[in-house]
Amino acid sequence: MAGQDELKQDARAIFMAGVAEADPHDAVVNALEVHDGEWSEAGKVHVIAAGKAAVPMIQAALELLPAGKIGEALVVTNVENVLDIKGVTVIGASHPLPDENGAHSAREAERIARDAATSDLVLCLISGGASALLPAPVEGVTLAEKIAASELLLKSGADIVAMNTVRKALSRLKGGGLARAISPAQGLALILSDVPGDDLAIIASGPTVADPAPPEKALEIVRGLGLSDRMPASVMAHLEKRAGEPSQDFVHTTENLLIGSNRISLQATDNAASHRGYETVILSEWLEGDVQDAADAFLAAAAKAPSGKVAILAGGETTVHVTGTGKGGRNQEMALRFAALCEGTPLPRPWAFLSGGTDGRDGPTDAAGGLVTPDTIPALAAKDMSVKAYLDDNDAYHALEAADALLMTGATGTNVADLQVLLLG
Repeated sequence: MAGQDELKQDARAIFMAGVAEADPHDAVVNALEVHDGEWSEAGKVHVIAAGKAAVPMIQAALELLPAGKIGEALVVTNVENVLDIKGVTVIGASHPLPDENGAHSAREAERIARDAATSDLVLCLISGGASALLPAPVEGVTLAEKIAASELLLKSGADIVAMNTVRKALSRLKGGGLARAISPAQGLALILSDVPGDDLAIIASGPTVADPAPPEKALEIVRGLGLSDRMPASVMAHLEKRAGEPSQDFVHTTENLLIGSNRISLQATDNAASHRGYETVILSEWLEGDVQDAADAFLAAAAKAPSGKVAILAGGETTVHVTGTGKGGRNQEMALRFAALCEGTPLPRPWAFLSGGTDGRDGPTDAAGGLVTPDTIPALAAKDMSVKAYLDDNDAYHALEAADALLMTGATGTNVADLQVLLLG
């Protein structure tokens, strides 16, 4: 059906317009040109880039910084985004669960920060994913134990704010730890946001920003999620000890600047949809909560949408409570759940629904998310595949793969959370 194909093509193009707006290279160039005083007056400029957008961010910085001014340069990013850069140490590490490569990178970042002379500048280029990519467990907690804690949090359905609060409590670098290591040298952090409200203390667990949460908050979160008995004993011992300690004053010499966000990318999808002749509706500027609730909200919005071509848009980061052993991510599961809803309550016109991660990688898969249509569920039924069984096993990847409904973009080099596009013909 030509109309249906056009909706799919438009949905992908609108999503990619949002991804392009979060281009980390251009954001860094613009920020450094505006704040050239910070780096031009420094002795040496050491660069620490961490996150899924670390490579294009440091490439932009290297284009502007005079070669003779650059000191040490370190990149830690997810394995898919690794690229050799002359004169730069580039390390690929695991995400969303940390690994030893990330732990090594964290030690290197600490060393560079602490070794910087007072007259030097440490330029920190921070993007989403840096929290997992720079694991620096506190004394008494091993990396394996911190990984186990992260895995429990991921599977609990905890939102990113709760997860990062606990991660900060278990880290030497998060919650301002990197800024403390930089002082008394000067620091400048350019930050690409992937969290609600663009709270700098939450992005990448705030390595250069003071943790506003009281010391006892992380312990309260773990207990509230019912994870106390399943957490490693060392983790619980540290959180309990920390909960009894007073808050400490945060003294640092690092300036923090937001240079890109999900909100900016959502506006770009709005512009792209309008350009293609769609009447636009912003469902949410930060869509969060369980993926089933989010799919329900999109269906309810579609039922109330005006006639004609309509684009219902959202950005944010939802959660999945994992009970199965399948493969997938929150965007794939939301897409499959929306398609299943529409099979039970059909929309009276052609539609296409896309949910994707702006980094091009949804969960531990090679897909960015899902792009479903009224043809998705019938395609599975024709293969005797039970949608309910796949959802019960959290195996959206293989269901969407069988229906040719995976959104494949490859690594994008940026990360400002997720974007959703529902187009109605």
